[in-house]
Amino acid sequence: MSAIKNVTIVGAAGNLGTSVFSKLVDSGKFNIQVLRRPDSTTQYPAGTKVVDVDFSSVDDLTAALKGQDAAIALFGATSLGLQYGLIDASIKAGVKRFIPSEFGGDVGLPKNRTLLPFIEKGKVQDYLSEKSKSSSLTYTYVYNGPFLDWGIQHNFILDTSDYQPTIYNGGDVVFNTTSLDTIANGVVAVLSHPDETKNRAVYLGDFKVSQNDLLAIAKKVAPNKPWQPKHTTLDEATAEADKRLGQGVVDYHTIAPYLYRSIFDPEHGGNFKHNDNELLGVPKKGQKFIEEVFAKKLA
Repeated sequence: MSAIKNVTIVGAAGNLGTSVFSKLVDSGKFNIQVLRRPDSTTQYPAGTKVVDVDFSSVDDLTAALKGQDAAIALFGATSLGLQYGLIDASIKAGVKRFIPSEFGGDVGLPKNRTLLPFIEKGKVQDYLSEKSKSSSLTYTYVYNGPFLDWGIQHNFILDTSDYQPTIYNGGDVVFNTTSLDTIANGVVAVLSHPDETKNRAVYLGDFKVSQNDLLAIAKKVAPNKPWQPKHTTLDEATAEADKRLGQGVVDYHTIAPYLYRSIFDPEHGGNFKHNDNELLGVPKKGQKFIEEVFAKKLA
């Protein structure tokens, strides 16, 4: 496969998008283009090529993607469906590589495809895979587990906001987790290794840890805080989520327990069997990184 040079990013202003955009620019390897909604007020650094486009129009998207070698979708959970049009436009425009909005648990596992946050991702994955069979478009799925630094800072993988973190199923289940920086480096590496990453999933990771491991690090960093962890089960959490969903309430408190199921339930493969950091030349963070993140959070 010929080298990838011209790269389009969609969702470059999000939590992960900001990191991916910066890494791609800083690498100096690519010509970067950002697609943005016409009503967006998001600003990018001077010199960035920004194209305002109607994401409901395949024709508009096709025109914007002409001459592009790769497209990276970094949509939020409520916008995943926009990828179908982006995939169709990528094919019409002759794009070589498409990286969909995965960047979490392994959607290739059947059990994960039954969880609400992954249902649409699975459908997009199937659509992309099928379309690639009759076109020149290739794909790479990037799996990294929960975001490490973001997950600590935003009380997701361990809620330290009141020093009473909720521990699920005993807290000893080991899971794969990756920093935003490492994920972004992984995306750069995928585009730099198009043949090795063609039509497959790549698995990234900085650490394999448990909630209890994270709690121990938090206590080491902040030993004088009034730590009082609370214990619950995934069954209790998802039962409450099912109830909220049945009432038509779809918010963070409804979605999070299903994500926790994908991370803390061994049957959902959160402890990845594979890791492609070495293949891609992406270094892993050390434990000091986690300590530094907690130090900033708990200061």
